[in-house]
Amino acid sequence: MLYRVEGIVIRSMDYGEGNKIVTLLTNTNGKAGVLIRGAKKVKSKHGSLAQPFTYGEFVYFRTSGLGTLNHGEIIESHHLLREQLDKTAYAAYVVELTDRALQDDEVGNYHFEQLKACLSALEEGKDLQIVSHLYEMRMLDSAGYAPEFDQCVHCGNVVGPFRLSPYAGGVLCSRCTGKDPFAMPLSEGAYKLLKLFRRLDMRRLGQIQVRPETKAELKLCMRKLMDTHMSLQLKSRSFLDQLDKLSPPE
Repeated sequence: MLYRVEGIVIRSMDYGEGNKIVTLLTNTNGKAGVLIRGAKKVKSKHGSLAQPFTYGEFVYFRTSGLGTLNHGEIIESHHLLREQLDKTAYAAYVVELTDRALQDDEVGNYHFEQLKACLSALEEGKDLQIVSHLYEMRMLDSAGYAPEFDQCVHCGNVVGPFRLSPYAGGVLCSRCTGKDPFAMPLSEGAYKLLKLFRRLDMRRLGQIQVRPETKAELKLCMRKLMDTHMSLQLKSRSFLDQLDKLSPPE
């Protein structure tokens, strides 16, 4: 069967001497593996379609298993995401997270639109860390682990201050913090941003200015939530950590 889809390259690997196999996140057919013949050759007309983060139209033939590309056109190359190290690192993280967190039959147009908006935000120069945290929240939501921030997960109290309990799946009020001795204190700024992230569509993200200390707190909170509920060992996240160590303090 011949398929015509919009897709984003979330993984690309060499196959044989001159070919590549790409994994696409598509707008209509979930995740799809497609063989692009000759993609490694210098004069290949389809070589650029195999580049990570590329958003394009892909026409491929597939009966079962791997598809074979017949034709393709680039809609957005996202070349800046491959040319600037910090953007490359964050883009690599979100596509690896997408690939590992979503099963083929779980992917719909919503996931495609969220990733498309995420990559555009990274390329446009919006705060890379904030963009990645918002996308992490979307992945937690998709996996059924969206945390509760509006009220205490134990007693339903809506009056703060709150602490974040990743194990309980949300916040605990001052009366219930004994339920989790490892619950994390939350500043007012971090709490408000987490509540925002919980409901904000990637496509509606504007420019957000966040203080360095709040960003550090958000990173710790999101790491705990991701590790508790998704527990994915991602090479790209390890690289991000190494990059952070080399970056000068803000």
